[in-house]
Parts: sequence; C-alpha cells; structure tokens
Amino acid sequence: MQRILTQKKSTDVLKMANEAKEQGNVFSICFLGINGVGKSTNLAKVAYFLKHKGKLKVMIAACDTFRAGAIEQLRTHSKNLDVHLFDQGYGKDPSLIAKSALKFAAANAYDVVLIDTAGRMQDNEPLMRALAKLVAVNTPSLVLFVGEALVGNDAIDQLVKFNRSLMDHAPPSIANPRGIDGIILTKFDTVDDKVGAALSMAYISGQPVVFVGTGQKYTHLQTLNVNNVLKTLTE
Repeated sequence: MQRILTQKKSTDVLKMANEAKEQGNVFSICFLGINGVGKSTNLAKVAYFLKHKGKLKVMIAACDTFRAGAIEQLRTHSKNLDVHLFDQGYGKDPSLIAKSALKFAAANAYDVVLIDTAGRMQDNEPLMRALAKLVAVNTPSLVLFVGEALVGNDAIDQLVKFNRSLMDHAPPSIANPRGIDGIILTKFDTVDDKVGAALSMAYISGQPVVFVGTGQKYTHLQTLNVNNVLKTLTE
C-alpha cells in the first residue's frame, strides 16, 4: 500500500513552480473533471496555496466557455484571492484562450497560470475532444484530475475515461499525447473510506494523489500524508 501511495515522480507543486520560475518559465496547471466535483473551488485553493506559501504571482485562466456562470464564479474567487483572472468570454475555443493566457502571463511576469476547464461527463465525446486539444496544444506543466472521494467506483471510472480520452482524442499532429499527471481528491474530510478511494485511484491510474480537499475554505487543502493513511489502516 505504501508503494501505491508513494509518489513515483515529483509532484511537489510548489517546488516545481519555483523551479520553473528560476528557469524563466511560466508554470501551468490544467484542472479537469466532471461537473459538480468542486473543480473551480479547488483550483482557487491551489491559487491560495501557491500565492501565500510560495509567494508566487498567480493568474487564473477562464477556459470554461461552456457553462453559464463559470467565469463569474472564477471572478468571485479571483477577487477574494486578489489574483488576476484572464478571460475572453463564452463560446470561444478554450485551447486558444489558454494559449493567449499563457502568452499574457509570460509577457507580464506571472509565475503560475491555473487553467480552469469545462466540467464534462467522461462520455461526452465533443467536449472531451476539446479538452484533449487544449492539453495537447498548450502542454501544461501539470494536468490534474479533480474527483470526489465520495463517489468511489464512479470516480475511478471517470478518471480512467478522462485519461484515455486525452490520449485518444488528441490532434493527429501530436506524436505523444499527454495523460493525467495527478489527482486532487475532494470532500476527503467527509468520507469514511477515504483511504480506499485514494488507494484505488492511485493504483488504477498509476498517478499520485497530489492534494486532498478537506473543507470549503481556501486553506482547506492538504497533501496526502502516506504515513497517516497507513496508520489509519492499522488502527
């Protein structure tokens, strides 16, 4: 179990962001998942974490051009957090918005861009193609899947299908399509079998649980402590 939960590669987001900054690069994270799992809220938590713990200049890119109210929700978060929101309205190609956001960030000395995407069901092929294009064209530093610890096997099914769709629906010009790099598990504080959810998703995907959401406040975001998980299992 420790082997499954122990991260096979560095997903210390703060360290990765600072290394990118030292190299003069913008660090970017793309957040994806279905509707209603707290994707935008957890993106805001990561923004808070990077701004306050890392002292990094953070920008949010509004690339959910599909759901009514999505940009307004991010605008509320950006005002609360005092971080810049880059948006170009609704109905436009999200991959082009992300590209423009990354260009704007580089020109204006931003360290990090957090890319919000439209929540979609894993079986919605047109939307999955749009998501695969966004990831393939913009090559974010990190692609994080946001899923609820509450839904168990449903979350695992979502994770598997999202990962496969990123590979299968990438533009033909992309030789090596990107998959998911890590997982954010939301509502981790409300689940009895939280350990089972973390184990299952890490095992099935082969990718680490990078953060767990433990409440509604911006400070309610933690890294997964493997030793605490193992202690819970043995109690």
